[in-house]
This record gives sequence, structure tokens and C-alpha cells, in this order.
Amino acid sequence: MNKHVLKVVEFHKIRERLASLAGTREGNERLRSLVPMEELGEIEKALKQTEDAFSRLLSGKSLSFSGTAEVRPVIKRLSIESSLNPGELLMLGRMLENAQSAVSFGKGKEERDSLSDFFEALDPLPALCAELRRCILSPEEIADDASPRLSSLRRKLRGMDGRLHDKLTSLINHTETRKALQDPVITMRDGRYCLPVKAEQKSQVPGVVHDHSGSGSTLFIEPLPIVELNNELRELLLQEKDEIRIILDDLSSKLRVHSDILISDYDLLIDLDVIFARAKLAMEMNATRPILNEKGVFSLRKARHPLLPKETVVPVDLTLGKEIDMLILTGPNTGGKTVSLKTLGLLTVMALSGLMIPCLDRSEVAVVKEVFADIGDEQSIEQSLSTFSSHMKNIVGILAEADRSSLVLFDELCAGTDPTEGAALAVAILEDLRLRGVRTMATTHYSELKVYAMTRPFTSNASLEFDVETLSPTYRLMIGIPGKSNAFAISKKLGLPDRLIEDARKRLTENTKELEDLIAELEETRKSLSKEKETVNALRQEAEALQKKNDETAKKLEARREEILSEAREEAVRLLREAKETADSTIRNIHKYGASGENIKRLEAERKNLHDQIRSHEDKLTALPKKKSSQAPPPKVAIGDRVRVLSMNLTGTVHTLPNEKGELEVQMGILHSTVKLSDLELLPEEKTEWEKKKVSSGGSIRSSKSSRIHTEINLIGKTVDDALAELDKYLDDACLAGLPSVRIVHGKGTGALRKAVHDRLRRLPTISSFRLGEYGEGDAGVTIAEFK
Repeated sequence: MNKHVLKVVEFHKIRERLASLAGTREGNERLRSLVPMEELGEIEKALKQTEDAFSRLLSGKSLSFSGTAEVRPVIKRLSIESSLNPGELLMLGRMLENAQSAVSFGKGKEERDSLSDFFEALDPLPALCAELRRCILSPEEIADDASPRLSSLRRKLRGMDGRLHDKLTSLINHTETRKALQDPVITMRDGRYCLPVKAEQKSQVPGVVHDHSGSGSTLFIEPLPIVELNNELRELLLQEKDEIRIILDDLSSKLRVHSDILISDYDLLIDLDVIFARAKLAMEMNATRPILNEKGVFSLRKARHPLLPKETVVPVDLTLGKEIDMLILTGPNTGGKTVSLKTLGLLTVMALSGLMIPCLDRSEVAVVKEVFADIGDEQSIEQSLSTFSSHMKNIVGILAEADRSSLVLFDELCAGTDPTEGAALAVAILEDLRLRGVRTMATTHYSELKVYAMTRPFTSNASLEFDVETLSPTYRLMIGIPGKSNAFAISKKLGLPDRLIEDARKRLTENTKELEDLIAELEETRKSLSKEKETVNALRQEAEALQKKNDETAKKLEARREEILSEAREEAVRLLREAKETADSTIRNIHKYGASGENIKRLEAERKNLHDQIRSHEDKLTALPKKKSSQAPPPKVAIGDRVRVLSMNLTGTVHTLPNEKGELEVQMGILHSTVKLSDLELLPEEKTEWEKKKVSSGGSIRSSKSSRIHTEINLIGKTVDDALAELDKYLDDACLAGLPSVRIVHGKGTGALRKAVHDRLRRLPTISSFRLGEYGEGDAGVTIAEFK
């Protein structure tokens, strides 16, 4: 793809943000040189890898590649039988540690994805990695326990060093020697311990002179008593150096055998670093994976320019290539035309580079071979120097190369020259591109182009809404509506006299007046239709919600009725079974005992027992549902009175006063039903405060809960068990309060709490659907749940 378009849509800024997210130098360089791809399969593969990395990062785990330095030159040295120094060995050790961390990270996902092969191909050589970690402490230091001999030598060195310091300290403390010293300190020259002696006092300290000061007043003398000790120290140091060389040779030999694995691990880590940097950028932008097509269709849903602040950018919906191949965007300056143009260009380049884009899901991007752009930024000093000639030279190049597999973007097409000639040239250029089937989006102030868009097939006007009252754009893109410059309205708002504005209106041609009036009429019609549409949608949603609620209430009542009948049948069967068993037992006793006096007493006892059981069963049967009560209807019922619905044998609370038909609404637990006054039995008031709180009217429940229940619950910081318990109670209260939806804040974290919340929501019958928060709602740290 041509470099010019990458510059004008500011893709280099996206690459810089990407590169800053890489953990390796080579990954940084690869991302800085990222360019769009042309093959659909190649782009799909890159997007799939980015999406899978994005999904893994949502779990809350992180993967670091920092410390993975360029190791190819080091491995090349290994291949020619060279031994590596401690710094190079440490570099390889850190790379293997990163590979080990990556392998552990890769095992955290149960289902396979496009990154599974990367993680499985890594071989961190754990035994060798541990050996390097144990032996190499820093680029300048080898661990004492790197080998037994090195450990022994260093113990001897510490002992010899102590003996030397003791001997030298003894000499310094000697009165005669101390007088001859320039300073009472121990120093070292050429690897041998010395004392700084005054030149004129050198005879007082017999020994070997190793150095002198710049002025010659101080001689650095190795006293004779420690010469032998210094010799022994020197020998130990040479032995230590030889042992370190042996250790480095051994570690290098072990690594040399695995040179191919080391190269492979390094390449895999760089690939993963690049992929996860793309995923991190997607998380920052709250981006989604676009759907690619080769049909030339662009459909961006709530697209946001990625270089503008997320808090202020206004999303736009852009469609090109379905019913419209050419879009003419008009409107006042600073209204957002150029931003919309750049948004389409930049998001297309990003998608073709394997990057997720800041849009809603199901957005589509066409795979094009080239994106051409002639965009001039009027706010840029550099671009303000551009002339009509330089723009036309760029346009000529675009016309020579553009075809059906291209996307062409024009900003202020043919501006900077005579308006009449410029408009004619612009129409000719657009007509040529339209006839060739080139997907084109252009911004302009020319009224002739508005008329052109109205009279050509597969071509449409578009505009960005402008609030004349506040003199500020709303940045809302409207397809099918040509834009107005609003020059007269803005001038009037800013205080230009009416007489001048009217004079200016008279100077407009009749065709221009008619066009401006038509645009104004279309805009007013659009606003009116938009308001009506919103009202209709609100009424429809309200009606659907009421219908759904009524259907659910009817289902619950039917289910409760069936449950009551089933319980009654079971109770009746049980009572009959008990009565039969009692009767059978009594008859057997009659046959057994006969009619003697003593037996008569026993039979009387049996009879009394049977009578008591029957009375007990009768009492229980009175608890079964009754069809009707002979009690007279309550003479007066007030909202909040406790009543029993006789036909259902359920206790409830009066929700409304009786209507002219004698019907009123009663709340019975979770059931809300309309019943007749004659089907009610007034119950006495509750005695205790606790009971009063327990049984309250359905209407008061709904009103009090709706006033107390918030539309959001925050579960951050709680354990899964505590959070689920609190969530269950909250959802019950929210359902009773009649809330249509709630916002559950669980945070991103490790993802465990979010998964537990989603599992619970799937099992709740009162929840119709749920989803993660969108941009501006809390992203992946929030779940929106809808009630049935």
C-alpha cells in the first residue's frame, strides 16, 4: 500500500503506540514497520491471533517479554565453538525464563485457539535454564556454588584476604611503621596489597616498591612480611580464573547442543510479543474484530477515531459498498467531515494490518489492494502551504491507479481554485470514479456536488449535524441528508446585521435558494421523523414489556394453581391411606378380641383413637383450597390490608381499591392478581413489628424497592461466594422493583468473579439475556443483565 495514505491517515501514530506496548527490541521494530496486507487469508489469520490474545488477556493474566534480547549473534558465536561470557549466558538464561513463563501462561486456557501451537512449540529447557540461573548471578559475577572447586577456592581466597589484612593492620599499628606512612590505609597495586609510605621514610618499611604518586612524595610498598602471602593470593586468583573459564566452557557446550531450540524459542517469543502488543492496543481502544469481505463493503458501527480522546470522541456509523458506492459529505467547517473521512481510512488500514478496530462488533471492512487519499488539514501549517496544483497532481495519480479494488478518499475535492471551475472538475472526477465502480468518499462545500449526489445511482449525500443555537457541531453523521454551510445562521447568531444577511440572500441564484430551502426542509422533516420514531419505539417497548409481564404472571398463576391442586391430591390420597390402615387394624382387633368385658374396653380405646385420628384429618383437610367462603365480603377494604384469596387459599395484600365491578388487585408474594371483592377474607392486623415488615403490600414493595434499589451493584473486592449471595438477593429485589435491567460491576481482575456471575445469570429464570459492557459502560469489567 502506498506510503502517502499511511501518512495522511496518521497510521504512523498507531504504529508508535503499538511499538510502545512491545517488550522486545525486535518486536518494537517489527511493529514500527507494520504495513497492511493484501491476502484475505493472511489478514484473517493475523486478526484471529489478535482476537485470541485479546481473549487470553481478558482473563486478567499478563505475559511479559521484557529481558528477551537479540540472541542470534550470541548463538552464532556458539556455533563456531566459542565460549560465552557471563553476560551472554545471562541473556540466554533470561530468554529461557521468558519462554518458561510463556508456556505456563499458555496452559491457562483449556480450549485450543490459534496461539496454542506457539505455546506448545516453545521448549524452555528447564534443567539448563535452572543451571544458568544458579551459576550466573550477573554479567560480572559467577556464583560460589557454580562448582565445588570454585566454592573451595573462594573460601581460601576469603581466608587469605583476612590473613593479609590482619598482617597489614598489625604493621600499620606498629609505632615506627605508622610514622613512615603517608596515610594509615591499605591499598592495592598490580593486584598486590601495599602501604602508602613517605618517600623520605622508605627505609623504615622494607619491601617491594610497586608504584609512586604523581608528585613522587608517596611510594606504594609491598612490605616484605606479606610478599609470600601476596604470592599465595595471586596463585589462588589465577586458579579461580581458570575454574571460571572451565565453568563457562561447560555451560556453553551444554547450550551449543540446543542451538536450534534457542533460535526457535527466540523467534516464537518475538512473534508472541508482536501478537500480544496488538491485543493490548485492542484493550486500550475497547476494539472488536471486524468482519472482512471481498465484496467492497464497508459497514462501521459506532466507529471511533482511535487517536481522539475516548471521553470526547463521537461514534459514527459509516456504510459504503452495499447500496451506496459513493458518499458526498457536506457541512460547515470544523463539523467533523475530515475526522469521519480519516476514520474510514485509518480503520481500514488498521484492519488490513491485522489490528482490531474501535467499533461495535459485526462491523465490516472490505479487503482492498489500495487506499488512496487526498486529504489536507487546514489546521496544519504544513498542509496550509499546499496549493491547488499539488492537490491536482495527487488526484491525477489516484485516477491513474484506482480500480474496483480500491478505496478513494477526497477532502475538499478541487478546492483552492475558482468555485465554478472547481465544482465542474469535482463532478467530472467523481463521475469517472463512479462509472468505474470505485468506492469513494469525498467532502466538499460545493452545492453542485449535493445535486450530483441526488441525481446519480449508488451515490448519496451525507452530512454532520450542526447546532445553530450553540454554534457547535454535534458530530452526528446523517446519511442521505446533504449538509448546509449555515453561513447565514452563524453570522446572524454572531451579531451580523439583518439587513446585510437579507442583502446576501438576494444575491444568491434562484437555484441555490431552492437547494438551500430543500435541504432545510429535509432537515426539519428528518428531525420530526426522528422524534416520532423515538416515541413509537418507546411505546412499542413499553407495550412489549407489559405484554411480557402479563404473560409471565399468567404462567406463574397457572403453575401455582397446578401446584396447589397437586398438593391437595397428594394430601387426600395420604389421608385415605391412613384411614384405610386404621380401619383395617380395628377390624382385625374385633375379630381377635371378641366381645368379652376386658376386650370391650380395648375396643373402646381403639374406637376413641380412631375418632381422634379422624378429627385430626378433618382439621388438616380444612387447610385445602376452598372454592368459596360463606363469610360476607369485607365491608371496607383499604390499600395495605391483609386478606386471604379464598379461591386460591393464599394470603396477600391489597394493592388497589375496588373498581366499579368490585375488582381489585392483590399482591400474593411474587404473584400479582386481579380478584373480586367477594373472593376475599379480611385478616386481622399483624401483632409484631417483625411480622408487619415481613408481610407488606405488593404495591408498597414495588414502590419502596424501586426507590431503594439502585440499577447497579458493585461486587469488586468480594469473594465469589459472598458476591453470589449478595447478587442473588439484589436480583430478587430488582425483579420485584420492576427494573428492566441492571448493571453488575465485577471488575476485570482474574476473570473468576466475572465467570461466576455469568454462570449464575445463565441459571436464573428471571434473566432473559446478559452481555459485557460496551464502550462507555465499563467495558469488560461490567455485565448488563436484562430481566424477562
